[in-house]
Amino acid sequence: MLTDTIRNIIIAGAGSFAGGALRYTISLIMKGVGRGFPWATLAVNLTGCFLIGLLWGLLSRTSSDNSSWALFLTVGVCGGFTTFSTFSKESLLLLQGGNIWAFAAYVALSIIAGIALVAVGYYLAR
Repeated sequence: MLTDTIRNIIIAGAGSFAGGALRYTISLIMKGVGRGFPWATLAVNLTGCFLIGLLWGLLSRTSSDNSSWALFLTVGVCGGFTTFSTFSKESLLLLQGGNIWAFAAYVALSIIAGIALVAVGYYLAR
């Protein structure tokens, strides 16, 4: 049991490394594009949303949501690339489940509280 957990942590970590490295590479490639607007972050977030949706759809067709490849690609690569993709998938799951209030609360709290906590952290550190 513990060895499976450790193996899964390593698989997710390896994917996360690949996703993070890819994210950084894209930021380097797009450096200087549209100064004053975070185009690289937007591109990464939207690409990550598309990729996690595509992977989720493909993996759900084969019932291999819990496979090592699913873990590596979704939690690892997509999670390391952008957590916004996971946030978007979870939001869609709430909507698909008919949980409109949970969806609204999750989206509002994530965005509003997230921005507020970035500001609090920033001002505390200054």
